[in-house]
Amino acid sequence: MKWKRSERLVDMTYYLLEHPHQLIPLTYFSELYSSAKSSISEDLTIVKETFEEKGIGLLITVPGAAGGVKYIPKMAEQEVRDIIGEFMGELSQSDRLLPGGYLFMTDLLGNPELMNRVGKVFASVFADRKIDVIMTVATKGISIAHAIARHLNVPVVVVRRDSKVTEGSTVSINYVSGSSRRIQTMVLSKRSMKSGQRVLITDDFMKVGGTMNGMKNLLEEFECELAGIAVLVETQHADVSLVDDYYSLVKLQEVNEKDRTIALSEGNFFQKERN
Repeated sequence: MKWKRSERLVDMTYYLLEHPHQLIPLTYFSELYSSAKSSISEDLTIVKETFEEKGIGLLITVPGAAGGVKYIPKMAEQEVRDIIGEFMGELSQSDRLLPGGYLFMTDLLGNPELMNRVGKVFASVFADRKIDVIMTVATKGISIAHAIARHLNVPVVVVRRDSKVTEGSTVSINYVSGSSRRIQTMVLSKRSMKSGQRVLITDDFMKVGGTMNGMKNLLEEFECELAGIAVLVETQHADVSLVDDYYSLVKLQEVNEKDRTIALSEGNFFQKERN
């Protein structure tokens, strides 16, 4: 089959978008499209320029016999601001208030289009950190973890509160909840990670950071390295935070149950980026 250039460009772009952070040899495309490497290189130049112009991401060329091309998802600052603004608009609705000052977020966490964009935001930040695994705690952080993992092309491991028969042998630790100051338990299958892996931990909501700190301690049990922390929503609090190096998209400043108002602001994302 002889491919037209337009057909090659469409198919090549689709393949690259579906395989982020994967080094793809030029010979793969050359053999797939029965085209010379020089023609493939010209096609990739067009894709690269389009990706950069539209803010889709970067197309990195790795020279040498073992080289190829690699797509790195990236986001422009304005697009990140648009996503944060959209999320804050949804989250600030008064009907999201629950008894005890909690916010209903399940529908937002279950929105695949929104979570995909949030995942790309965090994946863009940690693109150069050499992430091997995304870790989160069951259950609400799972959709965010998978969204980030999709753009970093790495697996997800889910920490649970109790052991399941289907998990096999597990590692269990006790940690202190940052908000309630209660002793709680985290459990993770021994097969989930390998020693030496670099792990990005994430969750949907962070108060003082007790859960994040617990996951950090769990990493030590597996002899793994913390590569970063990504939080969708953090709260404004008077207590000392148990974690200090993290990225957040939104900060919950105040909840007034009597007036049914929710005060939100941007998280520390752009502040961290400037630093």
